[in-house]
Amino acid sequence: MKRLFFVALLISFVSSAFAQLPSVSLKDINGKSVNTAELNNDGKPFIIDFFATWCKPCNRELDAIAEVYDEWREETGVKIFAISIDVAQNVNKVKPLVDSHGWEYDVLLDPNSDFKRALGIQMIPYVLIVDGKGNIVYKHNGYTDGAELELIEKVRELVK
Repeated sequence: MKRLFFVALLISFVSSAFAQLPSVSLKDINGKSVNTAELNNDGKPFIIDFFATWCKPCNRELDAIAEVYDEWREETGVKIFAISIDVAQNVNKVKPLVDSHGWEYDVLLDPNSDFKRALGIQMIPYVLIVDGKGNIVYKHNGYTDGAELELIEKVRELVK
């Protein structure tokens, strides 16, 4: 009986260690609907980066990643989804910001913070790494210069 309890406990722990993405309907910056539970990168890891147009650390982080994004994609195949939490009246500022910075990310709009709230995120910038099977395997809050190096190291571990 103890053994059965231990096995059940172990299975419960392992399944909760890797959370899946919640299902929230968002729009991309071109107005196309996207279900967050269906975000993927064809079996390769991807990064979800929550930001806002007014968040200076968020913009610094996305700029720093943009400088090395081509190399990251070539080396690991990683993809980045940048999720704007700008409220509805500021959503029209997102595309011009993305264009002016030259960000080549898939940008989604979360004006009511539904996706952010479903993930239990309190503050931005906030980054998640999702493995090729759709499991959230890494979470990080805040940004300091050079933090993007830790991100790519985590991605490299997943593609080995």
